[in-house]
Amino acid sequence: MTTYVLLPGFWLGAWAWHPVTAELRGRGHDVHPLSLTGMGERAHLARPDIDLETHVTDVLNLIRYEDLHDVVLVGHSYAGAVVVPSVADRIPERIARLVFIDSGPLPDGMSHAEFASPEDQERNAELVRTEGHGWQLPPPPWSQLAAGAPELPGGTLERLARLSVPQPWATATTPVRLTEAWEKLPRLHVLCSFTAEQIRAQAAAVPAFRHMADGGWEHRDLFGWHWPMFDRPSELAAILHEAA
Repeated sequence: MTTYVLLPGFWLGAWAWHPVTAELRGRGHDVHPLSLTGMGERAHLARPDIDLETHVTDVLNLIRYEDLHDVVLVGHSYAGAVVVPSVADRIPERIARLVFIDSGPLPDGMSHAEFASPEDQERNAELVRTEGHGWQLPPPPWSQLAAGAPELPGGTLERLARLSVPQPWATATTPVRLTEAWEKLPRLHVLCSFTAEQIRAQAAAVPAFRHMADGGWEHRDLFGWHWPMFDRPSELAAILHEAA
């Protein structure tokens, strides 16, 4: 049996992991999908001061109070970029492996918002100002994002539209603060919307890819939508099972 902690990306909660959670538990694993503060069933706790540190504390407290050890810490998108390495940096003795779902760790001092292009940063800031009360990034138009994706299971877009909630913007603008403790842990990257070759080709020029420039990590290809827990949950669960 392996212990997993599953962290969702922007706009989502633990509910996004339901099919993957069921598959892993069916294989006998101990699985803890987590809704970060202000997200999912904890949306009523949303407030302007929720930042990256809040979400890191969510995960640290889960691991502490559930007394979890040898954790396979899984983060999708935003959670992989900044939450996973931050947690692992503080309690590396509790973590067995890091898994990044279509994501990678950002370097110390960089915020998640800075990973986007200048045009996207400006567009997101405007959405926060005009539609997010100055402190939230509204969910995207899911049907548009799915236009070029593989066929999704029935009801997926309806669930996304109904259950996704605005992201507290300070979680995206808070710089990540890291030492090198997390770098000693084994890493697996599940690549969905880009390839390992593309990452390595850009690593020298793109600071955000610095930690993915060397060969000190494994990867599995699961090409499809950026959200594989929706379009390929069984395959994703199988990869996570193998990572144990």
